[in-house]
Amino acid sequence: MNSGSIDYCAIGQRLRAYRIAASLKAEDIAQNLKISRAAVYRLEKGEIIKIETLGRLATLLDTSLASLLGIDTEYYSSGEGFFERMRQLEEQSTHIYSHFDPFSFLLTSPDYLSHLAMMLDESGDSINLKKYATTLAILKERQTQFYQSVPKVINLISLRNVERFLHIGLVGNLNLSPGKKSERMLLARKEVYHLIELIEQQIYSPTIAITEHAIPSIAFQLFYQNESPISLAMSPFRLGELPNVTTGIASITSSYDAIKRYRLLFDKLWQNSAKDKQAIELLKATLDKF
Repeated sequence: MNSGSIDYCAIGQRLRAYRIAASLKAEDIAQNLKISRAAVYRLEKGEIIKIETLGRLATLLDTSLASLLGIDTEYYSSGEGFFERMRQLEEQSTHIYSHFDPFSFLLTSPDYLSHLAMMLDESGDSINLKKYATTLAILKERQTQFYQSVPKVINLISLRNVERFLHIGLVGNLNLSPGKKSERMLLARKEVYHLIELIEQQIYSPTIAITEHAIPSIAFQLFYQNESPISLAMSPFRLGELPNVTTGIASITSSYDAIKRYRLLFDKLWQNSAKDKQAIELLKATLDKF
């Protein structure tokens, strides 16, 4: 294999994401491979010396050597590894095309992370509390990174998803008292008002569009460095009402054909979506209904 064609930094980033997904610490990897913890951190920075080491790491992290090398699709069966990989890709990107349910986490208010922690806590899944803490820490880092670097994020939002978000409220389960449910519906309303404020701030350069058409149930995000596509990420995880950050299999691919097809789908939906003042009016009308 031509060493000039290998992106060692990207391999190191994938190693870190897969390690987090496997709930392993650097010392766990070091002990298994009989190397120092410092050597593990060097591997995660892309200082790869032997292909044999990558093979052993792939086995330990329950993935394939091709996935680590970026030749094959990356798969993540838990949220913390996937969100870490998203953070890495967002850091590299100049602009991103995004569709999430109900809308991108990057569009939420500064208070939303504490609301998400509350919803995860009341979901009743005590087994995954440690995973929740790791996921929330990564999401906080993503949010901070986004506000500091501000890659252009073009967001496609389904009106149906917003309606469900308002109807259910920010809840981790449905067995809440009527009073608490009303409080959570108010929190959801505040998030939609925050979304409206974002549209108002960007009214002459729309990066948020609301569609009333059918939209894919799977969330996806397309990463670009200038005009060059980097990756397509597809996710079953959700950070809205009744959040799920533990169950499902997310995937990331650099397949040109996959990126092209999703971009064509995105552009088609974007073209027929409400933007600017029309999007604001649509969201305000939806708020009035609830």
